[in-house]
Amino acid sequence: MRVRPPSRKLVFVTAFVLGAASTAAVSAFAQSTGAVYPPLKIFAKVLAYVENDYVEPVDESKLVYSAIKGMLAPLDPHTVFLPPNEYQAMKDDTSGEFGGLGLEIAEKAGHIFVLSPVDDTPASRAGIRPGDEIVAVDGKLVQGESAAEVSARLKGPPGTQVTLTLMRRGFSAPRDFPLVRAQVRLVSVSGRLVGGVAVVRIKSFQDGTADDLGHLLEDLHAKRQRFRGLVLDLRNNPGGLLEEGVKVADRFLATGVIVTTKGRGGRNPEVEYAHVEGTEPDYPLVVLINGGTASASEVVAGALHDHHRATLFGSTSFGKGSVQLVIDLDDGSGLKLTTARYYTPSGRSIQDNGIAPDVRVQGSGSAPVMREKDLTGAMPNDAPGKAARPVALRAVLPRLENAKGDRPLLAALAAMREWGRFQAKLARARALEADPTGVRRAASAAGASSGAASVP
Repeated sequence: MRVRPPSRKLVFVTAFVLGAASTAAVSAFAQSTGAVYPPLKIFAKVLAYVENDYVEPVDESKLVYSAIKGMLAPLDPHTVFLPPNEYQAMKDDTSGEFGGLGLEIAEKAGHIFVLSPVDDTPASRAGIRPGDEIVAVDGKLVQGESAAEVSARLKGPPGTQVTLTLMRRGFSAPRDFPLVRAQVRLVSVSGRLVGGVAVVRIKSFQDGTADDLGHLLEDLHAKRQRFRGLVLDLRNNPGGLLEEGVKVADRFLATGVIVTTKGRGGRNPEVEYAHVEGTEPDYPLVVLINGGTASASEVVAGALHDHHRATLFGSTSFGKGSVQLVIDLDDGSGLKLTTARYYTPSGRSIQDNGIAPDVRVQGSGSAPVMREKDLTGAMPNDAPGKAARPVALRAVLPRLENAKGDRPLLAALAAMREWGRFQAKLARARALEADPTGVRRAASAAGASSGAASVP
């Protein structure tokens, strides 16, 4: 997601919104642009009929806002118009501090679902889970509302109460969850040392995330000069600011492409490169991903994976491969417009498909049940590329297959303790996936020539 002030190309949109104070203004606007936008004449006529003849007085601003939302509805699910209150709520999210519940939500087929609750917030403490459907907020049904509209209703002054009515698989009927809003401060980066391994979690990419990561790594290096390895936890990270994701990836890469973005028809490509200055040492690196790893966090995972800098553990990521430009409009509203697709360094798009892990590890907590491909109007993938099939955990770390607790993290830490042997096992498991008969024949031949038993 990128933010910029209104461009000259969008002046006519702003004029349209602000010029709706009277039917005459809209009609004049439609007449002046009728040669280019003939349907605006129809819009002006309909607005005039509604304003003059509808049985009740109407709010023109609401009518025009609804018309803009309707215009964007056939596009992808991330292109949305945000009235002032919804736009402010979105800016609060990226700033990292707001009054609310701490929920990441999305719309599918007119219904609102929870993607993930933010750690240590009223939502997570109340036991709200990914995949829960929000049926109502304070008794008012949300059906037909956008995710942005519902998100704005969830926010409010700390200490105020709100009741969510949720439906969940296994419930016989929707249930009420009373919550109290709190000041949600998204501390996007946290970390600790575990047996000489740095474990770093990034919850989202907001203003200052890359700087916070740099400060955290400095503190951890002060405790241990050289890590045995680092586990970067991007699970349930919904993304955020693309620029911050690029900076985080740059921290672990010295050279090469991080991400390429391309506009309509492949026009206006922009390439972000890594820089040597400030690069972390070349210690073992594991990135944890799951179905809630989306957008900017997929940029990071994709860049580190394509450059063979990191091994991915977990489950396939969300699959959001598009970039949104956020445009300020003069009345305090905003337009979030999908302007480009992004591509990993190998040239593949993860749109819809997501990024598959190297090692498939289940039990990563409550991963979201919805992914990009499930959203209404999701764009197709235009460059899927080829990716190796994930290797099952039992093929490389069989003793952890039934481990209790945070299995992906436990597996990553176990891999760090025997990194050389783990990489050898992973290479053999990949070869076996690619050509099972060939690997077995080679192993049998090697065993026969040395007098050893053949590999079963």
